[in-house]
Amino acid sequence: MCRMDIFWSQLDFLTDGSLVWLGGGLLAGVLLIGILFVFYFGSLWIPAYMSRADVSFLSLIGMRLRRVPLGMIVTAKIMARQAGLNISRDTGISTERLEAHHLAGGDVKNCLQAIIAANRAGIDLDFDQAAAINLAGRDVLEAVQTSVSPRVIDCPELGQSEKTVLSAVAKNGIELKIRVRVTIRTNLAQLIGGATEKTIIARVGHGIISAVGSADSHFEVLAKPDNISTKVLGRGLDGNTAFEIVSINIVSIEVGENIGARLQIAQAEADTRMAVAVAETRRAVARAYEQEMMAEVTRCQAQLVLAEAEIPAALAIAFQAGHLRLTPHTPPRLKVTPGRTAENA
Repeated sequence: MCRMDIFWSQLDFLTDGSLVWLGGGLLAGVLLIGILFVFYFGSLWIPAYMSRADVSFLSLIGMRLRRVPLGMIVTAKIMARQAGLNISRDTGISTERLEAHHLAGGDVKNCLQAIIAANRAGIDLDFDQAAAINLAGRDVLEAVQTSVSPRVIDCPELGQSEKTVLSAVAKNGIELKIRVRVTIRTNLAQLIGGATEKTIIARVGHGIISAVGSADSHFEVLAKPDNISTKVLGRGLDGNTAFEIVSINIVSIEVGENIGARLQIAQAEADTRMAVAVAETRRAVARAYEQEMMAEVTRCQAQLVLAEAEIPAALAIAFQAGHLRLTPHTPPRLKVTPGRTAENA
């Protein structure tokens, strides 16, 4: 009770005029804040209201508190409304869904532009699908544009690798240098989880090399290059990719070197080196055998010398033992026949 008395005693100095001025100041402050509040949010709400974009005043306040860019959301709703898209709060592109997509890290403007472009082209693309593609890291607007207007890519991709042509070899061993252009368009149904352009380029390059390799002669490829592109196109190389191959066109074909002849020359050189190595091995073996035989001859000669050295000793022993006797040498007698002399005989 004492505290209330003290409070009312402190207010005794206020007169009726002071209370009026204080109330007027508070009212003026509130009006000023209200005017600024209305001016700030009204500059966005009025265009949305005039466009029937279904953006409430409270939703603008809530987005401001959640630090969502108001201008972007309002512009997106106006774009969707003017494009004739469904912007109902239950099943359409509502303000809450746009706000949620922005808070998830998506590009609201890119999604709306892609949906509008798809709607104009007669492509079925709803907001959920566009938002999923955008959050997956793909440019959904570029995907729609590529789906409407097919894009041409080079195979091999120029500027990405050192090779500018595909090198393929026919069965007769002749190399063909081929440049290919592939026309693709986006497959929105497989854009999420589908392979990228690099997979398309790799598959087309492999298909071209395989098709040329199955040709009996390079003249077949030079005469009918469309057969190669048709065969490659019929293999379904765009399976499980984010794109659909519209056409495969061979831009140029150049005749390279004779790979078969070069391989045969290399094989012949390898065979020659192998034969030389075998001959050198045999010659080395022959030389080793020759040296062994020469050593054997030398050993035999040494044994012969030793045997000849034992002959005088053996003769001396035989003489001493009386096994050898010297007999006088008697010249042979000549038989003389009649009519012939000894000299004639």
